Amino acid sequence: MPQQLPLIQFVERPGIIDLAWGHPDPILVPVDALRAAAARAFDRYGPDALAYGTPAGPGPLIDAICERLAETDGRAPAPEEVLITGGSSPALDQVVTLLTEPGDVVLVEAPTYHLAIRIFRDHPVQLVSVASDADGLRLDALATALQGVRATGGRPRLLYTVPTHHNPTGRTMASERRAELVAVAAREGIVIVEDDAYRELSYDGPPPPSLWSLSAAPGSVIRLGTFAKSIAPGLRVGFMTADPATISRFADGGMLDSGGGANHFTGLVVAEYMGSGDYARCVDLLRDAFRERRDRVLRALADLMPPETAWTRPAGGYFIWVDLPPGGDGSRLRPLAEAGGTSLLPGSTFFIDGGAGAGSIRLAFSRYSPAQLEEAIGRLATVLRRQVPPATMAAPPDMK
Repeated sequence: MPQQLPLIQFVERPGIIDLAWGHPDPILVPVDALRAAAARAFDRYGPDALAYGTPAGPGPLIDAICERLAETDGRAPAPEEVLITGGSSPALDQVVTLLTEPGDVVLVEAPTYHLAIRIFRDHPVQLVSVASDADGLRLDALATALQGVRATGGRPRLLYTVPTHHNPTGRTMASERRAELVAVAAREGIVIVEDDAYRELSYDGPPPPSLWSLSAAPGSVIRLGTFAKSIAPGLRVGFMTADPATISRFADGGMLDSGGGANHFTGLVVAEYMGSGDYARCVDLLRDAFRERRDRVLRALADLMPPETAWTRPAGGYFIWVDLPPGGDGSRLRPLAEAGGTSLLPGSTFFIDGGAGAGSIRLAFSRYSPAQLEEAIGRLATVLRRQVPPATMAAPPDMK
């Protein structure tokens, strides 16, 4: 009998509560509602649902996205400002393909989404880090990076950032800094690539307006959105918002002209799902579920972690960034944590040089129940107390 090939990316490992993966809990995926939406798409469009679509994507989905962003962002895009994509990752790859030349510089905030680094490295571009802090990407660090690039004859072209419910830290860029950043991009002639994957998953009130919605300079911000977090990742449907000329450049490219748009049928299913009201209800359910999980992890960290451990309190998204006590090392901690029944991603994973972030880790709270998450933090705390040298770590309160 032939060996069965893997079906999904996530690999369940018995005995391990794996906080390394930013994947949704399968029980939260709306299988029945999507099945019904698919049936309605076939009823409404017949064989056209399975035809080559238009390069920019199906009109019903573009209209639904414009209507939704009118509620969740600083302004609604016009239809000609929207392109349907196969998700954030293919869109990011297409941005680099069409908007850079070999040797161009891509600026990335540090830390940053680790798989974006891999996408950039598939292209002949140079990567330069820009430091961030609790309020997001630092503008002074950006100015220094741009000065350094230009002093050596480099060509800064793109700036990649996740300003809202950041991956990996969970932080959200301050509103004042957003306005300053889009002004800098317009003045310096660089294009901000705004990864806006987590906008819908805001737990403590509405998120700030996107960088794209704040920008008045055509071509200076491209926002990448996705339904991977607000419905399900396997749909592989997302969207880009940009000025009409930029959208036309992507839609008129050979890839979308040849393929007839990205995921035409799935896009029609998502449009039906949004038009029925199921999408808004799904987002509300996800917000409630993930807020509960975030809060349980934060309480467990406060109750169980060794002294001198610090962590972010994300207002949305999937992730908490943990700074380990002095002497802690994320890369050394991971195999010990897995032996103790949990897992994580070392902080160094999220830096382009791999040398920074050694004393930090990223935890994802999206896949498991609140009780499992609390158990995972307990296991992690036990392992961490063993890893950190006693001389560098104060005794826990109940041992003083």
